[in-house]
Amino acid sequence: MNLQLTRPIAFIDLETTGINISTDRIVEIAIVKILPNGEKQNKRKIVNPTIPIPQGAIDVHGITNEMVKEAPTFKQIANEVKQFLDNCDIGGYNSNRFDIPMLVEEFLRCELNIEIESRKLLDVQKVFHLMEQRTLTAAYKFYCSKELENAHSAEADATATYEVLEAQITKYANIGNTVESIVKFTGEENIIDFSRRFIMENGVETFNFGKHKGKPVTQVLKEEPQYYDWMMKGDFALHTKQKLAEMYNRTLLKK
Repeated sequence: MNLQLTRPIAFIDLETTGINISTDRIVEIAIVKILPNGEKQNKRKIVNPTIPIPQGAIDVHGITNEMVKEAPTFKQIANEVKQFLDNCDIGGYNSNRFDIPMLVEEFLRCELNIEIESRKLLDVQKVFHLMEQRTLTAAYKFYCSKELENAHSAEADATATYEVLEAQITKYANIGNTVESIVKFTGEENIIDFSRRFIMENGVETFNFGKHKGKPVTQVLKEEPQYYDWMMKGDFALHTKQKLAEMYNRTLLKK
């Protein structure tokens, strides 16, 4: 195994009803967990999203409403998934932008908090885009010299993502062979909320949208506390609201 690990890393891939983090739901989750000794553990679940799967999504991943009718809901498998991810860094393909935010949102709907801050989030797509600028299917062919069969099958995609990373470690000596070195190479983001409503600017939590874009969050919460109420009642992701509440509570404690 090329990748050197100090703790497990779990490569995740989701198939969903759509791409809206706030309103769409998971219909399939696959996790390929790699242990420091190289052992691989797989977990795959078809999930009843409790909302209709649009035809456009079905055309992409092939999971129909009939297929999920008798499947468990995410709430029914949430603890099992959370335990499988315990003490793991998390990897994936475009995972920092989609899979992890979607997964965090599903956990929050179940009133479960999956702690992210202490984990390394390794997005294999970022290595690929920095080096080659292509898609997962092309990455698999380029790095592994194989055709990706069953693309958009969550387990096939998660496994392919891990194999691509193994090949990247061999090809690019400068990225290193640890999760820490690769995340550093890709430019580890200081993520506040996965919807990027807030960003860090010069070490300060700052609004990244709307009329207060560019303003420190604490300043706005002090000067316009009703903005907090508007956001908490609005159609924002639960993870965004969770982080806003944390910042709001810290602001109150400073008074």
